[in-house]
Amino acid sequence: MDAVANTFWTTPGGWTLITVAQIMAVILPLLVALAFFMLADRKIWAGVQMRKGPNVVGPFGLLQSFADLIKFVLKEIVIPDGADKFVFLLAPVLTFTLALVGWAVIPFAPGWVVADINVGVLYLFAISSLGVYGIIMGGWASNSKYPFLGSLRSAAQMVSYEVSIGFVAVDRKPWCDVASIAHPCSHRAR
Repeated sequence: MDAVANTFWTTPGGWTLITVAQIMAVILPLLVALAFFMLADRKIWAGVQMRKGPNVVGPFGLLQSFADLIKFVLKEIVIPDGADKFVFLLAPVLTFTLALVGWAVIPFAPGWVVADINVGVLYLFAISSLGVYGIIMGGWASNSKYPFLGSLRSAAQMVSYEVSIGFVAVDRKPWCDVASIAHPCSHRAR
């Protein structure tokens, strides 16, 4: 039985199953943590404004973020007249996908990373730079000049932040001679 199990995991189907399990092990806790961070944010700002905040859905309002997700998914999709429907619907999907794909090179424990590539820092720069396209696509697809100008402004802000973050992250390349995130300066003696 062990020989059969070992040979299955070396096949393309076994490799795909392992990779999908690793991706789900990263994405699901990330999304659940994001939901609770949003709940905490809403509760904190409710306290600042001296109001109750979310407290109806579930005990102490703990299920409010999930109720918001269900409402968002089941809500009617409103597409402006004259808009490019395909691009208008593709823009948020592209932005969300690129936001999650960047987590593939982030190490969560020593030796536990979904994709241990040697150019992890450059990969993160590339993925974060591609996120600008989703913003511009959303403005362009609406077929109106004001949303398009707003998307260009957002894209300019994102690019300007990426430049400063790039200067900070590239700083370690001359010192460590490696662009991997999972093994920073691992070859140098301490």
